[in-house]
Amino acid sequence: MHKALALLACFALPACGLSPMYAGGGSATVAQGLAAVDVPAIPGQSGWLVRNALQNRLGVAGNTTPAYRLDVRLDDSLEALGVLNDDTISRERRILRARYQLVDVVTGEILLDATAGSDAGIDVVSSEYATIAAEQKALENLALILAEQMATQVSLTLRSRAAAAP
Repeated sequence: MHKALALLACFALPACGLSPMYAGGGSATVAQGLAAVDVPAIPGQSGWLVRNALQNRLGVAGNTTPAYRLDVRLDDSLEALGVLNDDTISRERRILRARYQLVDVVTGEILLDATAGSDAGIDVVSSEYATIAAEQKALENLALILAEQMATQVSLTLRSRAAAAP
């Protein structure tokens, strides 16, 4: 019974209208569009981390003439979350937010104007070094998460733009 349902689901899947975003590999329209996205420098350590993660995620090879520019502004904050009776902090929250725009380099048209964000909890321990290391690791992880969110939205935008093109 379960095998029959699984087989039926396999036949119904192509009819659902879903298609792979990267069908065709590196020669796919979306992959070519992502490779043509220039990510200018973003200020600060968090900017450096996010830019590197974006370049890795977008597949920027440096040999493609940029057709798009991804402008990113970051807001990185660290706030006390748990305060003990003696006014010492026991937990922090690192918050990384981005406002970004995908711009067509030729026309100057803004194709995507969006935000992305994530946060991470950090235990504050008696070792200052361990706390600083945890804060740094949280920032590195948040940069990867934001880059993934932004790359996904850019991919969807480029895909819908390619589908709308004659």
